[in-house]
Amino acid sequence: MKKIILRISMSLLLIVFFSCKEDPKNEEKETTVKSSVSENYNISILIDLSDRISLKKNPNSTMEIYQRDLGYIKSVSEAFTQHLKSKRMRQIDDKMQLFFNPEPENSQINSISKELRISVDKDNASKKLLNSINDTYSSKTASIYESAIKDDKYIGSDIWNFFDSKVQDQCIDKDYRNILVILTDGYIFYDGNQIKEGNLSNYLTPQLIKQNGLNTNEWQKKFDKGNFGFTKINADLSNLEVLVLGINPSKNNPFEEKVIKAYWTKWLSEMNIKHFEIKNADLPSNMDKIINDFILEKE
Repeated sequence: MKKIILRISMSLLLIVFFSCKEDPKNEEKETTVKSSVSENYNISILIDLSDRISLKKNPNSTMEIYQRDLGYIKSVSEAFTQHLKSKRMRQIDDKMQLFFNPEPENSQINSISKELRISVDKDNASKKLLNSINDTYSSKTASIYESAIKDDKYIGSDIWNFFDSKVQDQCIDKDYRNILVILTDGYIFYDGNQIKEGNLSNYLTPQLIKQNGLNTNEWQKKFDKGNFGFTKINADLSNLEVLVLGINPSKNNPFEEKVIKAYWTKWLSEMNIKHFEIKNADLPSNMDKIINDFILEKE
């Protein structure tokens, strides 16, 4: 009887021993999964500070354009901090920054934008820092819009040039999930940089759409046959994701929204950007889920 009990005890000890030996392996495997490259975010926000935000030229009784922008930025910031808080402190290595193109002449605006370049890693991550990001972005971006509207000097929006000369260097980092959020009405125009080659151009305005005859129900056929669109940029941006928010087509052309989205879709696809979405201007409360789903999506 004693021999039987002894054998059972030894068996139990062996089971416990080997079970304990397996635990570290499981922990190591779990750590490896959680520290994958896709967990590191590099979020860039590009703001169109053209006259689209002018209270005089484009008033909106429901909610002003700049207020919508601020709501979108708030959602982006909150998604970023939610992502940070989902990670262990030692795994944090994430960035968020804000850009304009061209840069405003107002030095105060440019100074504030530099303060919005946030880099959080295991050396500076703290609950205090994580909890301060949303308030910082909210207050400082509000100051940027208020200053721009007060100056009333709108120099246009050169988003095409931003993609041509800056995106690769400023918005894409190796071993990060690179996300670019663009706040724009969909139109692009900068007086100092206009290129037109046949039916391709590096700008888009309501006047150009009308001039190109893309204001009838035959617009799609003409668009495809005539090879209309933005001037091509020879860049492979396959490691960049783009979320365009705030498309606000002119009411003079019932097909304007579709034309704008066709320009953007063709252009982004040509640069090998596989994950992108183009959304109309809407109330921030309606856009919050869209922004969260895009940024917090796990691939």
